Amino acid sequence: MNRCHLCPRHCQLEEGQIGYCKARIMLARASKPLAYGKLTALALDPIEKKPLSMFHPGKRILSVGSFGCNMSCYFCQNYGISRAGTDDSRWQEFSPDVLCALAIELVPKGNIGIAFTYNEPMLNAEFVSDCADKLKEKALKTVVITNGNFCIDAVGNVIKKVDAFNIDLKGFSNSWYRKLGGDFDTVKAFIQEACKTAHVEITTLVVPGQNDSPEEIDELARWLAYINPDIPLHLSRYFPRYKALDAPTDKQALFKLADIVRQYLNNVFVGNV
Repeated sequence: MNRCHLCPRHCQLEEGQIGYCKARIMLARASKPLAYGKLTALALDPIEKKPLSMFHPGKRILSVGSFGCNMSCYFCQNYGISRAGTDDSRWQEFSPDVLCALAIELVPKGNIGIAFTYNEPMLNAEFVSDCADKLKEKALKTVVITNGNFCIDAVGNVIKKVDAFNIDLKGFSNSWYRKLGGDFDTVKAFIQEACKTAHVEITTLVVPGQNDSPEEIDELARWLAYINPDIPLHLSRYFPRYKALDAPTDKQALFKLADIVRQYLNNVFVGNV
């Protein structure tokens, strides 16, 4: 058996076996992207929808998604594709050349590039990398919306090709990340690495009774401010989806948490209200 080294799960796989994420397969003793070029969603979105509030505001971006995820958030908004694999999702195959040609066609409509989003795009790091090379040739942007739960040794070169990230910082505790199937230290390292070369915005979905204490949000904001107080932070309101049943985040509680964050960060946004 061989290990996939892309994320901290380090799935140990036999030849031909698919990893937990449903997007990687072990072939010839190496982890390969099962989802390369396979797209389940494609739309021209406002850049602010990613959300990226301080990266070319007012523009649009061609947003594409595939299938699979390496975390197990019980409140996932896109579980229909994030918990799907190649056999239980509907997809259409695009080469980097064809996809980037479509991005160029949409430039007159305000498009600035391609955003890899909807499911977990870094599982398909090879495809992101190949598309980023093509986009750079045409002076277009590469954007990635990710959970950041990936090992720098495996994805560091891809990170350097990305112009902008929105990274989900799920909270600020090891216990919460363990519950969601991720690794807290890995995500922090990913954020720090991304900030070296790309525009980075952070999103934290505030889940009542889980990651919403003033103390935790204070610590999260302090840590981001240590990296750069100008990093935009989106505090997003939770709604019950997938396996989650709890009531939505209280709006006033969310606004109070935003006031705490503003003590440390200069760009704070409240979303889903």
